[in-house]
Amino acid sequence: MARKLPDNAATLMPAAEVRATIDDVALRAGVSKATVSRFLNNREKLLSLGIAARVEAAIEALGYTPSPMAQALKRGRSRLIGLVVADIANPFSVAVLRGAEKACQEAGYLVMLFNLGDAREREREGIEALASYQVEGFILNTLGGDSNAAREMVRHGRPAVLVDRRHGTMQADFVSLNNADAVQRTVAHLVRNGYGELLFVTEPTAGVSTRVERESAFRACVAQHGTGVAGRSLELGKSTDDALDLALRELKQRAGTGIPAVIASNSPMTLRVAASVARLGWQFGADIGFVGFDETDWAPLIGPGLSTIAQPTDDLGRVAVNCLLERLRGSNLPPREILLAGRLVVRASSQRGQASD
Repeated sequence: MARKLPDNAATLMPAAEVRATIDDVALRAGVSKATVSRFLNNREKLLSLGIAARVEAAIEALGYTPSPMAQALKRGRSRLIGLVVADIANPFSVAVLRGAEKACQEAGYLVMLFNLGDAREREREGIEALASYQVEGFILNTLGGDSNAAREMVRHGRPAVLVDRRHGTMQADFVSLNNADAVQRTVAHLVRNGYGELLFVTEPTAGVSTRVERESAFRACVAQHGTGVAGRSLELGKSTDDALDLALRELKQRAGTGIPAVIASNSPMTLRVAASVARLGWQFGADIGFVGFDETDWAPLIGPGLSTIAQPTDDLGRVAVNCLLERLRGSNLPPREILLAGRLVVRASSQRGQASD
């Protein structure tokens, strides 16, 4: 049976701690709010020594601490950068966030994060939420499929920089890995090591520029190598593990006496391929070759070690912040595209022959 609270329950509850305000300080010191504000903004020289001492004593007695946000807004600056990411569960997003955060700290800014959870319809919601905190600008790593997000950005009139993924209707600086170059190096490495039957595994590409660019580059590279190399692409939804297992079996059949290889478009796809290879009882490097986009802490620990394309995540975050800071300082250059080179990290999963890079 539910217990009934006594009628005087409110008097028995501990009182919530009330934070002192600037009004409280002014009242205790016997001065105006403007006088307290002058003291807080290091303008004691405008006050007599006696008044300054009274204000200081009142602040100490009340334990008053000014709100950094309120102080910043009074100066017309929040010193906040809004960062919208597609999926914080993706190691790539976390790594870019670290680089952006370090660059912001060095410039005297703080980062506020909004995670979309791979829900493209939340892009506008994320921009609205961060704008309500008066962020000075945005760094966007979104899916890029919400046209309302572009209109929302224009409405708020704050600069933005796109990272990794383009937004078809948004005119802004764009910072990304050079996807075409990374795919070209990956395919060339696999071909040199004797892999002639290739499979590119990706999440659904529709509307996501990075996925489209990598898959298109893969098809172009395979075509350039002529009849000696064959390649197909596989788009995987969230619950199609059986389809991946079947695709790998068919890949091995097409390879005949040779050994096929897989390229995974990002680290989540790498984990799914690794799980499928384990289910099939195969070994990387012996039964199937492999290179995956995104270097992670666990890549050297799976099988004999997984070859990867290491993205310059720290630099991506830093360059994006620097571009944004230039805009905040008044730069009016046309939108820029900055593509950074990746690094092929070769491990045993892709070394079938004796070729080296």
